[in-house]
Amino acid sequence: MLFNSFEYIFAFLPISFLLYFYLNSKRLTDAANGFLVSASLFFYAWWNPDYLPLILLSMLFNYVIGNSLARGSRAGSPSRLWLLWFGIVANIALLGYYKYSDFFIASVNQVLGSSYALPNLLLPLAISFFTFQQIAYLVDSYRRETHEYDFLKYALFVTFFPQLIAGPIVHHKEMMPQFARARNKLINYRHIAGGLFIFSLGLFKKVVIADYFATIATPGFDQATSLSFFEAWATSLAYTFQLYFDFSGYTDMAVGAALLFNIRLPINFNSPYKATNIQDFWRRWHITLSRFLRDYIYIPLGGNRLGELHTYRNLMLTFVIGGLWHGAGWTFICWGFLHGLALVVHRVWQRLGLRMNTYLAWFLTFNFINVTWVFFRAREWSDVGKILYGMAGGNGIVFSDRLTRKIDFFHELATSHPGRFAPIMFDSTHFVMLAMTLYALLKLRNSQELLTAFKPGYRVFFATCALVIYTLLDMSKVSEFLYFNF
Repeated sequence: MLFNSFEYIFAFLPISFLLYFYLNSKRLTDAANGFLVSASLFFYAWWNPDYLPLILLSMLFNYVIGNSLARGSRAGSPSRLWLLWFGIVANIALLGYYKYSDFFIASVNQVLGSSYALPNLLLPLAISFFTFQQIAYLVDSYRRETHEYDFLKYALFVTFFPQLIAGPIVHHKEMMPQFARARNKLINYRHIAGGLFIFSLGLFKKVVIADYFATIATPGFDQATSLSFFEAWATSLAYTFQLYFDFSGYTDMAVGAALLFNIRLPINFNSPYKATNIQDFWRRWHITLSRFLRDYIYIPLGGNRLGELHTYRNLMLTFVIGGLWHGAGWTFICWGFLHGLALVVHRVWQRLGLRMNTYLAWFLTFNFINVTWVFFRAREWSDVGKILYGMAGGNGIVFSDRLTRKIDFFHELATSHPGRFAPIMFDSTHFVMLAMTLYALLKLRNSQELLTAFKPGYRVFFATCALVIYTLLDMSKVSEFLYFNF
């Protein structure tokens, strides 16, 4: 079930809210938690009920392993360590089987010239997210940072529907105390107002902004055989904005829906395109994933404790793994490699004590991110080549007829070099929208800042209503969230 669907907005979410608090008002706490788990599993199964047993078995397995780790003998004992590794490997094996079997076999076929049949497995919804979430739970249990909750409460931690499909990736210790807090069992009208406000903002970001940029990015990546300079830049920038507004819009809706239930999800975005270096970007983009990569991959590998060369190695490994987590393809691995390499370069730059003008640092960071998103989005290497070749001007710098007529300089160039200049496929309004969007991202407050400063009132109420009505009128088209594919 999609957040941006009429079934979710007008049926599932309000019914779940009303029944959950009705049961709590009758002091039926376990029944309320059980209902919320059942509703979340229904939400998950709406997409494809065939994989419902998979998430149930995964939860049961990790609950048993986690409880065993939490109740086990002294910290650091070999038996507990082996049990932890068993749990981690089992989770990775499950993820690897469904997500990477085709990729691995296809790679083997390509290298060896073999023809092993691909299983063509359908990727279970949210498997990447609930696998990482439960691996974190096992490690936290090994560190004795979790308490012994019953299976119902553990299931609520994993399946809570606002964050189940695409995060944020939450920790056991930051979620379970909120569900246990007595005052969170009561309706909080301020939370309802704030939740509806941020949900509406996220819905607008997804339906109106992200889906608009999809109409520019998708033809450029998937349909065009070649792109001119401006077409390629419009395509890459459109995807850069589409991905941000799509995923941050989802996160806003997740935060808003959770707040209706008096649950605060962790921040996942903090104006990432304002970043002035690559480290700053990863402190702002998909923050809960960055936290997971740091705490459960980078630091266990040794972090920065073993000298500079080992630190560079650990950065590269962490981001290659992060790239592979996003998708089973060499383009994802290359994307992770490039970001790991950029972090190494940034660290060397800092160690040398070098400085850069802030505006230049932002310009280089933003364009590096924009270019690397091409690898992230491309389905094939040929798509990467097509976009980057066009961005470099390989197919000519192409202006619109209207522009060439208005500006004599461009007109003379176009008429004297007809092979290099031709009409552009994208309307000039697209570039205006791209420029306005970039300006808004750099100058306006982000969703989290707006929620922090939120104060209920008539102005906010009417503004939210206008936003919702405008968005609902634009919801006739079919769209999906990009991160559902990861």
